[in-house]
Amino acid sequence: MIVAFSISPSAGDETGGVSEAVAAAVRVVRESGLPHETNAMFTNIEGEWDEVMAVVKRAVDVVAEVSPRVGLVLKADIRPGWTGELTAKVERIERALEG
Repeated sequence: MIVAFSISPSAGDETGGVSEAVAAAVRVVRESGLPHETNAMFTNIEGEWDEVMAVVKRAVDVVAEVSPRVGLVLKADIRPGWTGELTAKVERIERALEG
């Protein structure tokens, strides 16, 4: 499965920024060892249901350490038996654009 998720703390730093809290969540994802990518809006992670959801929970927990309230947006592509789709889906689209 692939999960795209975004975590937002309810409170930012003195400038209203949330980059430190979000960086802590991304660090959890990177340390998980699962295939992942981060863009301006979401972090995508691929793996089995239990391992992906455990990483998302840990990421939420680290943000909750610095914020009294945490927002989570999550979208999942659940396709049992398929792996490597984090990049393969994009490659199929690129091939279609070339053709």
